Amino acid sequence: MLLSSLRAKFRKFDFLLFGSVVLLVVIGLTAIYSVSLSSENPDFTNFKKQLVYFGLGLIFILILSAINFSAFRLYSRYVYLGSIILLILVLFFGSTVRGTTGWFNFIGLRFQPVEIAKIGLLLFLARFFANRFHQFNQAKHIVVSLVGTMILVFLVLLQPDVGSASVLFGIWVLLMIISGVRLRYVATMLVSLALIVLLLWTFAFADYQKNRVLTFLNPELDPLGSGYNVTQAIIAVGSGNLMGRGLGFGSQSQLKFIPESQTDFVFAVVAEELGLLGVSLMLALWVLIFYRLIQSAKKARDDFGMYLLLGIACLFFIHLLVNVGMNMGLLPVTGISLPFTSYGGSFMIACFILIGFAESVIVSE
Repeated sequence: MLLSSLRAKFRKFDFLLFGSVVLLVVIGLTAIYSVSLSSENPDFTNFKKQLVYFGLGLIFILILSAINFSAFRLYSRYVYLGSIILLILVLFFGSTVRGTTGWFNFIGLRFQPVEIAKIGLLLFLARFFANRFHQFNQAKHIVVSLVGTMILVFLVLLQPDVGSASVLFGIWVLLMIISGVRLRYVATMLVSLALIVLLLWTFAFADYQKNRVLTFLNPELDPLGSGYNVTQAIIAVGSGNLMGRGLGFGSQSQLKFIPESQTDFVFAVVAEELGLLGVSLMLALWVLIFYRLIQSAKKARDDFGMYLLLGIACLFFIHLLVNVGMNMGLLPVTGISLPFTSYGGSFMIACFILIGFAESVIVSE
């Protein structure tokens, strides 16, 4: 009975979505391996770790896709509340990296609770929107969903991690717009966003974060300091041409001109070494992922499943837009990773969990 049920689910499994994700991981692993070649004593530690994260992610997809997604709705409030608790605890017991107190260290492993918070927010908003699908244009429901979002945003800003806080707020904004909220509410949200940005600039942004924005507007203000990352990434992206310089032959990436080349600026490495063809393949895979998520959301018979799929698409879209934008000098550097491609365990596994959620909705319908 159990085996027949699993076989039925397996037949509905979205292999196109899954395959696109796997190919993105392969591109990321290729870039991480390539950058490691030019190390003084290459031991490929990050490459090996990323392989482990990849393996764990596959396990999460298999487990979660076999669970009926109604269970995620049932436990959504606990994940949300757990996210709040973790974000509070990390402020007191977390380790500080580059001015942000956002990591827990446990037996040599680090993880960011903000990645759990992103999952918690998606589950919270999907459940909240689904429960009030026919009442959502009432202002009180919009305010409640905003308050639920801003609790997480505020805690993340205390770290301070403006990039992740912006992602959390962006998820709420996009889901509100997708949900068909009236135009006057959308206008109010945009005005509110402008006021929030002004308040953040005045009271929350650290000097280095302000410098990032000012440097984004004019990288030549500090080409060897705050503008260095942006300038080197732009050079790398522009030098790839059609075919790229070849794996292991990128001047900016191999000579270590690009800082954080395996994390924030892995897109620049791909663009330089694999060229326009490599970037086009990556973006085509993302188009396919968004297409599958949105099409599955349209077919979903359950409102919670629909909003969960749309929320996952929103999160990936924001990360993709911001990361590619900052690699091309179109957006300020915010430390936002490229899903499935950038090095990092917490975010990689969180992304695979979200794909597991998506597959669960798809196979359960």
